[in-house]
Amino acid sequence: MLTFEQIKELIELVAQRRLQGLEIERSGFRLKVDGQQPAPQVVHAAAPMEAAAAPAPQAVPAIPAGMPADSTIIAAPAAPPDAGAHIVTSPIVGTFYRAPSPDADPFVEVGSRVKKGQVLCIIEAMKLMNEIESDADGVIAQIYPQNAQAVEYGEPLFAVKAD
Repeated sequence: MLTFEQIKELIELVAQRRLQGLEIERSGFRLKVDGQQPAPQVVHAAAPMEAAAAPAPQAVPAIPAGMPADSTIIAAPAAPPDAGAHIVTSPIVGTFYRAPSPDADPFVEVGSRVKKGQVLCIIEAMKLMNEIESDADGVIAQIYPQNAQAVEYGEPLFAVKAD
């Protein structure tokens, strides 16, 4: 369990670093701080997540002093640019890659026009490279994960605005 002071420091961290938010889970205690609102919100869920479904930790620039070392901190994905955007989600757990190789150009950029069936990225899972295709025509409005970032099943990858 986190103390009030630790929770307060996490809220300040989200505000100062202008993070989209973060989640912490420790011993069945889950805390979510959402940076999308003018004032960050704190959500507490007592139900523990199963180990197999636990998200991969992502780097956060700084951890407040006094924060338990065995806590998991996860940066929350950015919100969709608008309600009309179609969200392409990850069909598998793996590592997100924007290009077919490290020295190649990305498959798409923000502003790229895409067609249904066009390759948007690759997700590596168990040493297999899986091409992820667009399931809608439109323009890429936002790319959520960073290159080489771990992604989960159902996590947003791209926002595609219809033409």
